[in-house]
Amino acid sequence: MARGTRSDSDLFTVSFGMAVDNGADSVSPRGVSAESLKKYAEILAKGDAWLREGCAAGRDGVGWLALPFRDIGDIEEAAGWLRGFDAMVQAGIGGSALGNLMLHGALLPPYWNELPEAKRGGPRFYLADNVDPRDNRTVWNLIEPEKTAFIVISKSGSTAETMANFLFFWDRLKVELGPKKAAEHVLVITDEEKGVLRPFADEIGCRRLVLPSDVGGRFSVLSSVGLLSACALGLDGRKLLAGAAEMDEKLAQRASLFENPAWFLSALSVAHYRHGRNMTVMMPYEDALERFCEWFAQLWGESLGKNGVGSTPVRALGAIDQHSQIQLYTEGPDDKLFTVITVSAPEEDIVIPETEEKALVPLGYLFGQSMNSLRRYEALSTAAAVAKGGKPVVTIEIPRLDERRLGALIQLYEHVTALTGYVLDVNPFDQPGVEQGKNFTYGLMGRPDYSAQALEVTELAEKLSLREMTL
Repeated sequence: MARGTRSDSDLFTVSFGMAVDNGADSVSPRGVSAESLKKYAEILAKGDAWLREGCAAGRDGVGWLALPFRDIGDIEEAAGWLRGFDAMVQAGIGGSALGNLMLHGALLPPYWNELPEAKRGGPRFYLADNVDPRDNRTVWNLIEPEKTAFIVISKSGSTAETMANFLFFWDRLKVELGPKKAAEHVLVITDEEKGVLRPFADEIGCRRLVLPSDVGGRFSVLSSVGLLSACALGLDGRKLLAGAAEMDEKLAQRASLFENPAWFLSALSVAHYRHGRNMTVMMPYEDALERFCEWFAQLWGESLGKNGVGSTPVRALGAIDQHSQIQLYTEGPDDKLFTVITVSAPEEDIVIPETEEKALVPLGYLFGQSMNSLRRYEALSTAAAVAKGGKPVVTIEIPRLDERRLGALIQLYEHVTALTGYVLDVNPFDQPGVEQGKNFTYGLMGRPDYSAQALEVTELAEKLSLREMTL
């Protein structure tokens, strides 16, 4: 993590000088110095050992650590099957959706579904995540059922939104193709032993992949959940896993707070949180990483927001949010830790053309400059402006965005999140608040054995409407 000669083979560079107090000559974030961070080293070492021991023992939730080292031959075989279709529709929500969108957004050309088939090299992809009748009907009208595969992802098979969406498509598919033929277009990803989807797959005779029982949804992107669609669309799943494995090995070898980026980012997050910075802003200057922020927001918020603690993830995108959020970031309350991510060598660039119209002469400073240079300068300027206001900023520079480095970035942030939960004394792998909302929904929808939940939510709803205003 120390500044030095950078090689093209490096994964990425994490810079944190503007997030700690480096002495009288630098901008000093309130109360967080390099010396004060050292007190976290011992607990982070224990947390790391707890994670690795838990993974080896098969402890619930910790299996993501082993995903980079698992064989994906079955996933690649299923992806080859999917490439034989013109389109694929995936029903899933939360961790069964955001990881897919993150991988696709980062590594596929934009507007994928609009590209001619010859330029795509893979099927069109549609995601049915939210429960929206208009979206579902539109997707159905955009596809040809006989040329489309349908994937449903749910560990329990009881996720209401996912199953409602899948039941719609499954019903339409049976009407269109008949039950036997329809089953040939379906692939289920679920737990090996629990839930309704495994026996459903056996009953209709469709394809099935396993969602490892020791991997939670928000940590599942490098399992069949995320890799299947990625491989079907032409991404290299083995390179994603190789990058994640490379990161894991680096983290395992580094037992110093200032050499281990997962330990350091966790310590930094907790230290700033305890000094009143209860929001963490992730702001990449690369459109391809916009969905990475969406994925991170679930990972961070759902893992750490428990027992009255946890920092709120905030998603931003440079340079767009310079024109909507930077005023708040620079001169608003000092309650945020910022991470700015850049890609130093994007695949494509445009040189801003010169023009001869006299009215545009004042824009001459742009002529001949590259768009990537402009974006890079804006990222630097934003980080500097935030730091000038005394706010803490971490910067991550990625040489180029590819499978190897994205896999490494995923593994790093999963590790940071899990360690931060350990330091904050919360279980980063459960989601009691989410389960409560699910149980209320089950009750209202009339699911057996949830009548007490229906009564409770009805009583609470009455209290919510005690005072109201009609316009």
